[in-house]
Amino acid sequence: MNTHVTRRALQASSGLLGLLLAGAVQADAALAQNKGCMTCHHAERKGIGPSVREVAVRYRSDPGAAAWLARKIREGVKGNWGDGIMPPNPHVNEAESARLVAWIAAMK
Repeated sequence: MNTHVTRRALQASSGLLGLLLAGAVQADAALAQNKGCMTCHHAERKGIGPSVREVAVRYRSDPGAAAWLARKIREGVKGNWGDGIMPPNPHVNEAESARLVAWIAAMK
Protein backbone atom coordinates (compact mmCIF):
# COMPACT_ATOMS: atom_id res chain seq x y z
CA MET A 1 0.00 0.00 0.00
CA ASN A 2 1.28 3.46 -0.86
CA THR A 3 2.14 5.27 2.41
CA HIS A 4 1.78 8.68 0.76
CA VAL A 5 -1.81 7.91 -0.23
CA THR A 6 -2.57 6.48 3.21
CA ARG A 7 -1.13 9.53 4.95
CA ARG A 8 -3.17 11.88 2.71
CA ALA A 9 -6.33 9.89 3.39
CA LEU A 10 -5.71 10.10 7.15
CA GLN A 11 -5.09 13.84 6.93
CA ALA A 12 -8.30 14.34 4.95
CA SER A 13 -10.36 12.24 7.36
CA SER A 14 -8.86 14.06 10.37
CA GLY A 15 -9.79 17.39 8.84
CA LEU A 16 -13.31 16.18 8.15
CA LEU A 17 -13.65 14.87 11.71
CA GLY A 18 -12.52 18.25 13.04
CA LEU A 19 -15.14 20.03 10.94
CA LEU A 20 -17.84 17.64 12.11
CA LEU A 21 -16.86 18.09 15.76
CA ALA A 22 -16.75 21.87 15.39
CA GLY A 23 -20.21 21.71 13.86
CA ALA A 24 -21.46 19.59 16.76
CA VAL A 25 -20.05 22.07 19.29
CA GLN A 26 -21.72 24.95 17.47
CA ALA A 27 -24.94 22.96 17.23
CA ASP A 28 -24.90 22.29 20.97
CA ALA A 29 -24.24 25.96 21.70
CA ALA A 30 -27.33 26.62 19.61
CA LEU A 31 -29.20 23.95 21.60
CA ALA A 32 -28.17 25.66 24.85
CA GLN A 33 -29.43 28.95 23.47
CA ASN A 34 -32.70 27.44 22.24
CA LYS A 35 -33.38 25.68 25.55
CA GLY A 36 -32.84 28.85 27.60
CA CYS A 37 -29.57 27.82 29.25
CA MET A 38 -27.76 30.93 28.03
CA THR A 39 -30.23 33.17 29.84
CA CYS A 40 -28.33 32.45 33.07
CA HIS A 41 -25.05 30.87 31.87
CA HIS A 42 -22.58 32.49 29.50
CA ALA A 43 -19.77 30.61 27.81
CA GLU A 44 -16.87 32.58 29.26
CA ARG A 45 -18.18 34.79 32.06
CA LYS A 46 -20.38 34.42 35.09
CA GLY A 47 -23.99 35.40 34.65
CA ILE A 48 -26.79 34.56 37.03
CA GLY A 49 -25.15 31.15 37.18
CA PRO A 50 -21.56 30.04 36.61
CA SER A 51 -20.06 30.21 33.14
CA VAL A 52 -20.09 27.08 31.02
CA ARG A 53 -16.29 27.06 31.25
CA GLU A 54 -16.43 27.18 35.09
CA VAL A 55 -18.76 24.17 35.11
CA ALA A 56 -16.44 22.31 32.73
CA VAL A 57 -13.39 23.02 34.89
CA ARG A 58 -15.13 22.06 38.15
CA TYR A 59 -16.30 18.67 36.88
CA ARG A 60 -13.51 17.77 34.43
CA SER A 61 -11.93 15.15 36.70
CA ASP A 62 -15.17 13.71 38.13
CA PRO A 63 -16.05 10.46 36.33
CA GLY A 64 -19.66 10.55 37.54
CA ALA A 65 -20.27 14.18 36.63
CA ALA A 66 -21.77 13.64 33.17
CA ALA A 67 -24.80 11.69 34.37
CA TRP A 68 -25.24 13.95 37.41
CA LEU A 69 -25.06 17.15 35.33
CA ALA A 70 -27.46 15.80 32.69
CA ARG A 71 -29.98 14.98 35.39
CA LYS A 72 -29.56 18.37 37.07
CA ILE A 73 -30.12 20.17 33.77
CA ARG A 74 -33.52 18.48 33.59
CA GLU A 75 -34.43 18.45 37.30
CA GLY A 76 -32.69 21.59 38.59
CA VAL A 77 -30.32 21.97 41.52
CA LYS A 78 -30.02 24.15 44.60
CA GLY A 79 -26.92 25.27 46.49
CA ASN A 80 -24.31 23.73 44.22
CA TRP A 81 -22.77 27.13 43.37
CA GLY A 82 -23.65 29.06 46.52
CA ASP A 83 -27.18 30.08 47.40
CA GLY A 84 -28.42 30.13 43.81
CA ILE A 85 -31.09 27.87 42.42
CA MET A 86 -31.10 26.44 38.92
CA PRO A 87 -34.72 25.59 38.19
CA PRO A 88 -35.65 22.42 36.34
CA ASN A 89 -35.82 22.69 32.58
CA PRO A 90 -38.81 20.65 31.41
CA HIS A 91 -38.02 21.55 27.79
CA VAL A 92 -34.84 19.42 27.79
CA ASN A 93 -35.10 15.66 27.31
CA GLU A 94 -32.49 13.04 28.26
CA ALA A 95 -30.75 13.00 24.87
CA GLU A 96 -30.56 16.80 24.80
CA SER A 97 -29.18 17.01 28.32
CA ALA A 98 -26.50 14.47 27.37
CA ARG A 99 -25.59 16.62 24.33
CA LEU A 100 -25.42 19.71 26.52
CA VAL A 101 -23.15 17.98 29.01
CA ALA A 102 -20.86 16.81 26.17
CA TRP A 103 -20.72 20.40 24.94
CA ILE A 104 -19.86 21.63 28.45
CA ALA A 105 -17.16 18.96 28.82
CA ALA A 106 -15.62 20.02 25.50
CA MET A 107 -14.91 23.51 26.86
CA LYS A 108 -11.18 24.02 27.36
